[in-house]
Amino acid sequence: MRDKRDVLLVDGYNMIGGWPGLAALSKNDLQAARDSLLERLADYQAFSGRKVVVIFDAYRVPGLGKSFTQNQVEIHFTKEKETADECIERLSYEFASSRRQIYVATSDMVEQHVIFGQGALRISARELLVQIEQSEKEVKSKIVERSESASRNTIDSKLSPEMRKMFERWRRG
Repeated sequence: MRDKRDVLLVDGYNMIGGWPGLAALSKNDLQAARDSLLERLADYQAFSGRKVVVIFDAYRVPGLGKSFTQNQVEIHFTKEKETADECIERLSYEFASSRRQIYVATSDMVEQHVIFGQGALRISARELLVQIEQSEKEVKSKIVERSESASRNTIDSKLSPEMRKMFERWRRG
């Protein structure tokens, strides 16, 4: 059965360059920046319900063109002599269907105009970062809420005072 979820295509290096924390990290350790991006996108995918596909430009790296899945996120390194923009255009065409909305996360203005022509919606690097930070806040608040409710004796809080007294008498024998 085909996946009918909305799809978010992410220009990986565009996000790394557009997010201040990842841009700083990439100057010292590009792999750590990629890993951090992929981890946050995996969490966002679980929260949003969108299928996330990340494309990394391997234009100057011969012999790449690999695709794999990591933490449920589909990752593509472009083929030799293929740019991330070309790969995004190809994937947005492949994913297009009447029941699926395609979103493309890039701050590249030329790419934004091309994907608009294909019916996809664009999300800038900054907008995606804001959406991800908001989802992380919501997840944290739900975790705190659940841990607080789990620490309370929920059955005891639902009992009437008479029932509590009766159970206490039984407990004491």
